[in-house]
Amino acid sequence: MKLIKYLFTVLASLILSINIAIAEKWDMALAYGAGNFHSANATEFANNVSKKSGGKLTIVTHPGGSLFKGGEIFRAVRTGQAQIGERFMSALGKEDPLLEVDSQPFLATSYSDAMKLYKASKPEIVKSLDSKGLIFLYAVPWPAQGLYSKKEINSVSDLKGLKFRAYNSATIRIAELTGMAPTKIEAAEISQAFSTGAVESMITSPTTGKNKKIWENGVKYFYDIAAWFPKNMVIVNKKSWNSLDKETQELVMKEAALAERKGWQLSKQGNVADKKALAAAGMVVGKVNSTLRSHFEKVGATMAKEWTSKAGSRGASVLSAFKY
Repeated sequence: MKLIKYLFTVLASLILSINIAIAEKWDMALAYGAGNFHSANATEFANNVSKKSGGKLTIVTHPGGSLFKGGEIFRAVRTGQAQIGERFMSALGKEDPLLEVDSQPFLATSYSDAMKLYKASKPEIVKSLDSKGLIFLYAVPWPAQGLYSKKEINSVSDLKGLKFRAYNSATIRIAELTGMAPTKIEAAEISQAFSTGAVESMITSPTTGKNKKIWENGVKYFYDIAAWFPKNMVIVNKKSWNSLDKETQELVMKEAALAERKGWQLSKQGNVADKKALAAAGMVVGKVNSTLRSHFEKVGATMAKEWTSKAGSRGASVLSAFKY
C-alpha cells in the first residue's frame, strides 16, 4: 500500500508539473484606454482565450499604455518584452510601407472599400510581419477619419499655417501638401496638445474626439471628410506563439477571427453614434465645401503616387487587387 501511495504521489506531482510547464501567461499591451472599443474588444478576446484554453494560456490586458506606450508596443512585442500587443498599423510605415496602405487619403472611403483593401493587402502584411518574428492575429478599423479644428475652415487658405497634430508619415505629408504645420503627437497626448495650443487641428476618428472630450479643449468643428479607415492590428511574438501547442494556437486564431468580426461591427456603430455625440456636446459637425473636397482629393492622388513608388511592386500588386 505504501508503494502504491508513493507511486500515486509521484504520478500526481508529474502531472502537475507538466500542467505548470505548458501553462502560459501573456501580457497584452494596449495603447488606448479601457473604455475605447478597440481595448474593450481586445479584452473580450483575451478573456475568451483565457477561459477556453483550459488553463494553458492566460492573457492579461494592460490598456491605456500602462505596460508600454503606443509608440513602444511594436518593438516590445517583437523583442518579447510583451508577448502580445495592439498597434496602429500606419504608424509603422518605416517598418513596411504596406502598413500605411489604409491611410492613403480617399483610397477607401467606405467600410466595404476598407474591407476590400484589407483583403487585398493582408497576405503581404502577414508575410512581412512573419519575417520580423511576429504573428498577425487580427485587425480592426477606426471609424472614418474627419478633420477637427478650433476654427472654421471654409477655404484652402484657412489651412495655411494651421498647427496640425500628425501621428504617422501620411498625416505629416497631408500637412505639408496643404500648408499646415505638423507636430507628431500620440493619441494619449491629444488633450494636452490642444489645451496648451501646441496644435489646433487634426484628422482622426469621431471616436477619438468623443473619448477625449475634445470640445473641452476649444475644438469646435468636425468635418466629416471620410479620408480613410486606418486599422489597429494585434500581433504576437513568434517565440511565444511557438510555445503554444497546436490546439491552443487554433483556439487563439478562432477567437481572433471572432474579435475581428465584432470589432468591425463596433467600428461601424461608432461611426454613427460618435458623430452624434460630438454634435450633442455642442460641436459643429458637417462636410467641407466642394472646393476643399477637391483640394483634399488632389492631395490624396499625389500621396497615392508617392506611396506606390515607395511600396514598389508589392504595393502595386495590392492596389491592383483592390481595384479589380
